Amino acid sequence: MSKQQEVTNLLTIDPVWQRIRQEAQDFHDVEPALEGFVFQSILVHDNLERCVAYRMAQLLGTADVSSLIIQQIFDEAIGSEAKIIIAIRADIVAFNERDPAAKRYIDALLYFKGFHAVITHRIANWLFEEGRKDLAFFLQSCSSRLFGVDIHPRVKIGKGFFLDHATGVVIGETAIIEDDVSILQGVTLGGTGKDSGDRHPKVRRGVLIGAGAKILGNIEIGHCVRVGAGSVVLKSIPANKTVVGVPAKVVGAAGCSEPALKMDQIIIK
Repeated sequence: MSKQQEVTNLLTIDPVWQRIRQEAQDFHDVEPALEGFVFQSILVHDNLERCVAYRMAQLLGTADVSSLIIQQIFDEAIGSEAKIIIAIRADIVAFNERDPAAKRYIDALLYFKGFHAVITHRIANWLFEEGRKDLAFFLQSCSSRLFGVDIHPRVKIGKGFFLDHATGVVIGETAIIEDDVSILQGVTLGGTGKDSGDRHPKVRRGVLIGAGAKILGNIEIGHCVRVGAGSVVLKSIPANKTVVGVPAKVVGAAGCSEPALKMDQIIIK
């Protein structure tokens, strides 16, 4: 199925949006103090794209760049790039399935700054690729200030990306993150000095990176690797392995077929 066919199907039959609207209606009925908030954030909108653009604009708008302008930028980006439409839904599902604190799809949309940082980056990356680099860096700055997440707008990130808690996450310019990756708070995907060029990690599909881990240099973290909390990874890691320590060493298999989805962080050497 082509990307355009996927988008057409989403716009015709959209179970993620249908569930969000139902959850918002239930929320609307039981919490009158937030009636206006949930109505303006979700129920007034015709589709998930407009809902996300509005919510993010309310968070990111400043005296320098108004929420109305931010919303127009998000509308333009989402309307121009089919993969953003698909990724937003995959991200919402990822947050709901991997975070035990998420009981509803609307939790990430309304409250989780990890999700807000991911969506902000997707728009910043689109702007960067379009040559609108100053606006991309402006959004990066906003994300760093508001959400505690600093991702260079050039970074390519696949769909189904989960940033749990998110505070203190730093991802450098030439990093690549593939589909279905989970990263906890305090993680750095960085360089090793002042070298220019391709200098940041490549994180393959299904990787789980524990809290406080540092992965440094132009190295590859193979698909479905599990990186223990607090580890410092300086060398490439083959697929389906668990690494821990300073410096990190392979201590065994990944423990399951998809660490990023299972979110099992208990590592016994």
